[in-house]
Amino acid sequence: MVVSVDRGRWGCVLGDDPDRRVVAMRARELGRTPIVVGDQVDVVGDLSGRPDTLARIVRVADRRTVLRRTADDTDPFERIVVSNAEQLFIVVALADPPPRTGFVERAMVAAYAGGLQPILCLTKHDLAADSEFASEFADLDLTIVYGGRDDPLEPIRELLRDSLTCLLGHSGVGKSTLVNRVVPEAERAVGTVSGVGKGRHTSTQSVALPLEGGGWVIDTPGIRSFGLAHISPDDVIAAFPDLSEAIEDCPRGCTHLGPPADPECALDALPGKERRVAAIRLLLTALNSNDPWVLGNG
Repeated sequence: MVVSVDRGRWGCVLGDDPDRRVVAMRARELGRTPIVVGDQVDVVGDLSGRPDTLARIVRVADRRTVLRRTADDTDPFERIVVSNAEQLFIVVALADPPPRTGFVERAMVAAYAGGLQPILCLTKHDLAADSEFASEFADLDLTIVYGGRDDPLEPIRELLRDSLTCLLGHSGVGKSTLVNRVVPEAERAVGTVSGVGKGRHTSTQSVALPLEGGGWVIDTPGIRSFGLAHISPDDVIAAFPDLSEAIEDCPRGCTHLGPPADPECALDALPGKERRVAAIRLLLTALNSNDPWVLGNG
């Protein structure tokens, strides 16, 4: 598994042993094939892991899940953030900086479209009540946990155990503090896995860190924007089995936003699903929004 990337060098762990590490370059035959943290790769050459040795990545396995973003909603170029993660921890502070539902909704859209399970992790709830903010997502069956400095870790450890989990959030929300709490000796571990190339500061790159007892967390740089140009409304609805079959009856080009934009949307004919449909339409609204706060640039 690729655990770090730095200027043409990839840090990889061999097998299931986080202590068996090699630094690798991309084989010439792969061309400009993108290789990201979380990728499963085949490596050949010097696998000793000794200092100043290089292996070669010769194959990238098919990805089970992919978290993608674009620079903005008009950018056609997709950037893969991480691959093969099962969960996306969306880390949001309830104060300093104040929370924005738009960022959470956009991150959820990207998770659903990429095959990841989103989890909302709230920090700094000692500075502000969370009930109003958390209620925004009540009808989406979104798991919510607390990851502040003084919150108990066991609920979070239970969710992270034996999974590959990506952490995503704006700068200053307490994501690094959370990483340092769940990963023993995190700063030393970060230095080890990012020790490829010139070893840039870890805030500028994603890095995967092993969890005691099994599983990995992928710490990502603070997000400034989260474009969704690569995602369609159908991609979002497809993540909800109780609704996905219904949209087969929608007219061509339906955006599933309902009246007046889509007066014949099949979601409006589902009995007992009104609150659920309304909540998912908030995600679709975020998908179509150009609000700079939603993009996280505020």
